[in-house]
This record gives sequence, C-alpha cells and structure tokens, in this order.
Amino acid sequence: MKIGLFYGSSTCYTEMVAEKIQARLGAELVSLHNLRHVPVSQMADYSCLILGISTWDFGEIQEDWLGCWDDIDHIDLAGKRVALFGLGDQAGYGEWFLDAMGLLHDKLLAKGCLLVGYWPNEGYEFEASRALSDDGHWFVGLALDETNQYELTDPRLDLWLPQVLDEMLALDAAP
Repeated sequence: MKIGLFYGSSTCYTEMVAEKIQARLGAELVSLHNLRHVPVSQMADYSCLILGISTWDFGEIQEDWLGCWDDIDHIDLAGKRVALFGLGDQAGYGEWFLDAMGLLHDKLLAKGCLLVGYWPNEGYEFEASRALSDDGHWFVGLALDETNQYELTDPRLDLWLPQVLDEMLALDAAP
C-alpha cells in the first residue's frame, strides 16, 4: 500500500502537519504532494489518500484547493480509501470551524470514495461546523486547531494515524 498525501497550505501549518504525518508513517509509505505544485489528477495514481485542507475566513476553501476544486469532478476516485485532516480556528471562526473539510468530504463521498478516519468532536469549542458527521458527534476527519490547540496536534496525530491505517487495511480485507 502506498498513500498519496495531498494538501494545500497558505501559512505552512497544513504543510507542517503533512510533513509530520509522513515522518510518522515513513516516506516509503507516504508520498507528499503540495497542490500548489502538482495537479490534483495525480490522486488517481493511489488507492489510498490522506488529504489536508484548511478553512479560511468565513468557511472558505483554502486557495490551493479552490484552484483545483472543479478538477476533482473529472477524476475517477470511486473506491479510493480516503482520510481527511482539517485545520481551522475554533475561537476566531467558531461558526465555520473546519467547514472546508466538510465540503471536501461531501464532494468525495459523492464520487464514491470510502472515507475513513472520523474523529470525535470532544475537546473542541465551536459554534457550528460543516465537518460534523450526520449524528453530530464525529468530525469527518482529524480536526486540528494550530492557533488555539497546537499542543494537541502531536497527540491527536499519534492516535489518529494508527486508526486510519487500520481502517484502510480493513477495507482491503473486506469481501
């Protein structure tokens, strides 16, 4: 299994998280792709993906993702195992916390992706989020806030990454 990790990063925080993921899992397992420099069509080359996106201002999609958003519609991603991580500011933009991750999740779900890596919403304080699952108790991916909870990023990654690998492998074993 080889995982393609695609991300967009305006302020380097999403990039730093992507690099932490690669360092924890190993470069032989995870290939990094900054959407500023590679076409989103390269996602088709992987059966497993980890995608990193941040939410800007009032629930807006990060600029690198926005630049390729419509291109995703033209890529065959059906059956791809996908985990998401999102960055946001729950204190400053609590009405839109991680909305971009929720929008990406919905786009990928409609394309037939198999989404893994849902994360509990305990330990966060926000008003609203499009990144909550239907039951409202889970985020649709790993929720990170480098502005207000940067000290929790590493422990959250240490819990989330084994979960993601287990869930991706379980899909391999499913009949």
